Amino acid sequence: MTTALIYLVVMLLVAAVVFLLAAVVFGRGEELAPLPPGSSPTRLPVRDITGEDVQAVKFQLVVRGYKMSEVDWVVRRLGTEIDSLRAKVAELEKETSR
Repeated sequence: MTTALIYLVVMLLVAAVVFLLAAVVFGRGEELAPLPPGSSPTRLPVRDITGEDVQAVKFQLVVRGYKMSEVDWVVRRLGTEIDSLRAKVAELEKETSR
C-alpha cells in the first residue's frame, strides 16, 4: 500500500514538473489580440515588388475562402506595378529607337 502511494506521489510530482516546464517553454496558450477592424496582415513592399514578394503573400481566411478586400488590394497593387513597369519599358524602347 505504501509503495503504491509513493509511486502515485512521485508520478504527480513528475507530471507537475513536466507541465510547468512545458508552460514555460511553450507559453500558457495565450492567443494574440485580434486585429483592429479594417487592418490586415497581408503585406507587400511599397515599390519594386518581386516574384518572391508575390509568392510570400498570405491572406486571412474567412468562412467562404480568402478575405475579398485583401485579394482585391493585392490585385490592384500588382496591376499598378505592372502598369508602371510597362511605362518604363515603353520609355526605354522609345529612347533606344532614337
